[in-house]
This record gives sequence, structure tokens and C-alpha cells, in this order.
Amino acid sequence: MKFTLVIPISAVSLLGINCADAGRAGTAGRTGQKPQVARYSVTDLGTLGGTASIAFGINNAGRVGGGANMRGENQHPFLWDKGQMIDLGTLGGLNANAGGTNENDELAVLSETATKDPLGEDFCGFGTNLICLGAIWKHGALTPLPTLGGNNGQAVTINNRGQLVGFGENSTRDTSCMVPQVLGFEAVVWGSDGHVQELSPLPGDSVGFALGINDSGQVVGSSGSCANTRLVPLRIGPHAVLWENGSATDLGSLGGKRFNTAAAINNRGEVVGASTLPDEATLHSFLWTKATGMRDLGTVGADFSSLPTAISNKGQVVGASCVTADFINGPCRAYLWQDNAMTDLNDLIPVDSPLELLFAYGINDAGQIVGQAMHKDTSDLRAFLATPIKSNVGSESVPDIAPDGSKEPARTLPTP
Repeated sequence: MKFTLVIPISAVSLLGINCADAGRAGTAGRTGQKPQVARYSVTDLGTLGGTASIAFGINNAGRVGGGANMRGENQHPFLWDKGQMIDLGTLGGLNANAGGTNENDELAVLSETATKDPLGEDFCGFGTNLICLGAIWKHGALTPLPTLGGNNGQAVTINNRGQLVGFGENSTRDTSCMVPQVLGFEAVVWGSDGHVQELSPLPGDSVGFALGINDSGQVVGSSGSCANTRLVPLRIGPHAVLWENGSATDLGSLGGKRFNTAAAINNRGEVVGASTLPDEATLHSFLWTKATGMRDLGTVGADFSSLPTAISNKGQVVGASCVTADFINGPCRAYLWQDNAMTDLNDLIPVDSPLELLFAYGINDAGQIVGQAMHKDTSDLRAFLATPIKSNVGSESVPDIAPDGSKEPARTLPTP
């Protein structure tokens, strides 16, 4: 199987990317600019024997979760720590990947099983039409999570209390769904005991999905109808939603109605996501707070669109900024938003780095960033870790942390 770049607001569905185009945004961003003093070191996290990998999240100990290709180019979830990449396996299918790890080294996983979907759906997005299930990896074992009565589910992320969020199918056929989807689906929370709880969509909506959860149990995502809410290849919903204390709140929009999705929420209740502008073609990152509502974060330079994926508890936001509206084919560049400014992350790394940073997917409270890059020599897609380093230029708050996260206490990781 060809490894594909994950473009949805929070990582899981898979898309193809034109690698020849992918790196142009970052390169163009440097043209005519004076080299800057590096503020981040960059580590290539490697693969599981194949040609590509992607990192979706990082905890405060510097441990990373994501997906990496095997020798046969099927994709498996991994947990990376200090140069060691652990293969977490699958639920019997060919492919799986993982979100970021919590502070207990537990990961949310979506995995194919060995069973063909009887309705021909492609819920995991790998193109195999195998049944897809959410799962949790902890104590060295991968355990499947229940759906809402349908065949499929996806677990997207996990908080430090062991609660997971994602979405699961119910048993209701909906003829309005976009092909190949047949059954309805809802946002869900799985408790630390594996029990599944449905999160009702906004009034008037019939389906939904959840992408982020903080340690207080606040959940964000999107809802809509099965006709205008899709899971593959992009997770797109018309209404950005915050679920809190059993109720759903519409977070509003930047003027558009087609795409409004909340991607992540930090422990301060700050939400990031993406919204179309009134032209319904331009997609911008937003930051929402209860006090100020939704704020447009813009793009890098004159880029057309931007998409956020994560926000730290210090309010730093990461994602991608793209020259066009096409997040699939790019060209896109990884961005860091802080101090009211969005910066091409490629301008903050050594100019001789072999990696062009395409998409940032996760950030921890130390400012370490993970995502996917392209190797300039081979065009291979690789998971990266960008770690702040001391510099006499820029923010004085950049922490002094080694690329391997060695300030954290050593821990022996369980193996499958």
C-alpha cells in the first residue's frame, strides 16, 4: 500500500499527496529571505522498515505517536521514545495508525480488522474496505472499542484520564450519506473502562464526529447531516461543536457554512479549528475562547488557506498553511502560531536541514512539535520532531530541551 498524508483536522483518514508539489511552499517561503538563526532542531523519526511515516502527537515526556510503513508499505501505529520506534500492531487487518500518547503512554488507535465491510464502506480510509475499529493501546496490548451498533468506529485521541474520543457508526441506514458511507455515525467518548457514550449533535443535525478532548472532559468536533458531513477522505462538517456537561454548543464560523470543524482543545478551554470564509472556498484556522468567541488566525504570508491541528496549554497552535485550497496536493508548509503571528516552521529550523516540514500535527507544553516532512533528496514522507533550542534570537521563553526529551525521567516502555 502507498503511504498517504493525513490531511483531516485531526489525524486519521488518509489521502494521497503529490510529493513533487508538497515541498514547494516551504522552499518558496525562504526565497529571497536572509537565513535565520535556527530556533528548532529537527529529528527524523524513521520508519518501521518502509519508506514513509507520520507523527500525530507528542506528550510532555517527548514520546510520540503516529503511523509508519512496514517493509511491504502497509502502515502500523507506533510509539516513539528516544530513538526507539515500537510497532503497536493491528486488530488483524493490514493497516492502522495512532494518535498522540497521553502522559501514561496510552494511545488512541484506529485499525482495520481482517473482515470485509458487508456494506462496502471504507471507514478507515485505507482503501481496503475492511471493517475499521477504534482501539486503545496500553500496557503493551491493543484492545478494540465498541461502536454504537454499526460495523465501524474510529478512536482519534486520548486525554490523561484515559478517556478517548472519536466517532462510531449506529445501525441506521441513511440514504443521504456520501458514498461509500451507508450508516449514520455519531461523536463518542469512550471511558477509561471502554464504555462508549454517544455525544448528541446540535439540534437539527443527525451525525457528528469528535476530534479533541482535554483533561476536564470537554470535547470538540463537528456535526451536520450525513449529506454534508464526511469522514473520508476529509473530515468535513458544517458546524463546529463544543460538548460540555452533556450539551452541545455551536462555536460559530468565520462567515462560511460549508466547513466548520473544531480540531483540538487545551486544558484552558481554548479551541482551535478551521472555518470557511464567506466565499465558501477559503479555509482559515481559528482560535475560539468563551470570552472572545472565534478569531481568524489567517495564513502564512499570502497563502490561501490554513488548517490547525493542535494547541498546547501555553496557547501555541500548529498546523499547515497552503498556497491553494488543496490540502491534498499542496503545496503546504507546517506553521507555528504564537504571539499573534503565524510563522512558517521551516524558517525556524537549520537552513541545511534535509527535511522540508509540510504539516505540523502535535505540540506539547515544552514547545516540541511533531508532524510530517518530506526528505529533500528522496521525496520520502517522514515523521519529524522539532525541538526548541536556545538562541540569542527570538522568544526568551524557548525551553532548553534535548531532541530526545531527555529532561524527562527514563521509563521502560511496554512492548506488544
